[in-house]
Amino acid sequence: MRNKMEELGVTNMSNYMRKMLLDGYCVKVDTSSVREMAYLIRMCSNNLNQYAKKANGLGEIYESDIRDLQKRLDDIWSGTRELMRKFAAIK
Repeated sequence: MRNKMEELGVTNMSNYMRKMLLDGYCVKVDTSSVREMAYLIRMCSNNLNQYAKKANGLGEIYESDIRDLQKRLDDIWSGTRELMRKFAAIK
């Protein structure tokens, strides 16, 4: 049992046993893609805030800035769709 716990990265015996009793299995999910996507969304949000401040302060914004942000958001949505397909395939 301890070997299985170590494989899953679980350190609390009580939590492991409760999960096994309730569900009969434990799954370790690699969430690195989700963390990366959250980071990218934060970065785009920061850029959007900077563009808004610039537009409010100067009264103008560069079209290239908007295109850059749109491309990055499209890339994030593409990654999101792929990630959701992978989650949907989990049985």
